[in-house]
Amino acid sequence: MNVRTIFIWLSVITLCLIGLWYTVWKPVIWSLVLIGPIILVGILDMIQKRHAIRRNFPVIGNFRYMLESIRPEIMQYFVETDTEGRPIPKIMRSLIYRRAKDVRDTEPFGTQLDVYDAGYEWMEHSIYAKNLEDLNGVDRVLVGGPHCKLPYNASILNISAMSFGSLSKNAVLALNQGAKIGGFAHNTGEGSICSYHLEHGGDLIWQIGTGYFGCRTKEGKFDPEAFREKAVIESVKMIEIKLSQGAKPGHGGILPSQKNTEEIAAIRMVEPHTDVLSPPVHSAFKDPQGLMGFVQQLRELSGGKPVGFKLCVGRKDEFRSICQAMIDTGITPDFITVDGAEGGTGAAPVEFSNILGVPILDGLAFVSDTLTGFDLKRHIKLIASGKMFSGFHMARAMALGADMCNSARAMMLALGCIQALKCNTNTCPTGVATQSPKLMKGLVVSDKAHRVANFHHNTVESFLELIAATGISDLEDLDRSFINRRISSNEVIKYHQIYPPVEPGSLLVG
Repeated sequence: MNVRTIFIWLSVITLCLIGLWYTVWKPVIWSLVLIGPIILVGILDMIQKRHAIRRNFPVIGNFRYMLESIRPEIMQYFVETDTEGRPIPKIMRSLIYRRAKDVRDTEPFGTQLDVYDAGYEWMEHSIYAKNLEDLNGVDRVLVGGPHCKLPYNASILNISAMSFGSLSKNAVLALNQGAKIGGFAHNTGEGSICSYHLEHGGDLIWQIGTGYFGCRTKEGKFDPEAFREKAVIESVKMIEIKLSQGAKPGHGGILPSQKNTEEIAAIRMVEPHTDVLSPPVHSAFKDPQGLMGFVQQLRELSGGKPVGFKLCVGRKDEFRSICQAMIDTGITPDFITVDGAEGGTGAAPVEFSNILGVPILDGLAFVSDTLTGFDLKRHIKLIASGKMFSGFHMARAMALGADMCNSARAMMLALGCIQALKCNTNTCPTGVATQSPKLMKGLVVSDKAHRVANFHHNTVESFLELIAATGISDLEDLDRSFINRRISSNEVIKYHQIYPPVEPGSLLVG
């Protein structure tokens, strides 16, 4: 029995007792004066649509917001860390909430960080800044290489991979409706496409993982016909092959049995009420040439839509071998998504998430430079994924070679996630990462969809304002020299010194 049900029964019982008491003792009106407001607050909590915690936990849910409002101002940090291992200011989470709610995006009293701390980063601006009107068109990227028949004009910021199953149906509905409102794409995650991805008509990036969910045989192998059936759906704009993800590189996905309902099992083509463990590697190919063949196969089966792959960089020689296979076969993906080791997930082995994989900045720079060195970058769009919270995170990634960015965690916060860390228990209190009908009911799709769209719009606008401040009007002019990092109290270096760029084609010599 959930808190909402308990509150309703307690309210009914209390009112009945007050009625009986009134027959014995007339001045019982004072009981209503004391208890009535509590019941009224609970009713208002259950019918309001903006706060999932209050909808799911009437009356007692208000204490969370009360405590948050009076927290000591010295509590500026929470447990997350950035790509350098430094605590992320709580102001960053507050920034995401404000942008999602479309409220004032300003802070008094200047920077929240110590600008002389090692690791502090900043962009260089120009006294000849541009107006936003001078940046028309830079918020969209055309994805599609020479082999692509149906290129996709994508937003520079999209929703990163999160599966139905890991997320509730209400969360999926809100994300997709937000994508439709804002004109950006929604990555399905490896859990396949479901009706909730299609209901609002938002653009989709269909992710194919090692389990081939939604396009698999009974034995768990890739099924071309099942893939074709979904790939030609109008809403599907791009297809992404998941090689690995930053939160658990070299480890398959995990869907615990309590979240594997009959509905989800049917969508994934697996047995319901069982733990669903994806294999750590693909069975459809075994080597770089096989990967390129699989890319071409999916492109043909989809009717020529953009096909790419996602990876967290590990052994660098393996990625170089993939680039060599592109040269040898003449087949190139239309995009590559680089996920940082700091990327998140609902459940991962601790040591996999903490010590495996290359962080996003290092991985992104390496992939961009390797593609450039093989003279392949001009054909392939790079997508950066891994704690992309702000306009500066986007600018920093693009200075390193990214063409666009994906965000998962910030989009979840925009949905109302409070990082309760209950994703793997099916008891998420905000209804975001649960399959419990009683809890997901707290997440009102229409309200949260607009918050997702607001966050996207305001973050992209912040990015464009930063770019305009640098004085450039074309993202191709944004290079590594624009980003500075303090490495000690008296020493500053630029990104092009940390990540020296390579000449196009330089890795083809010899």
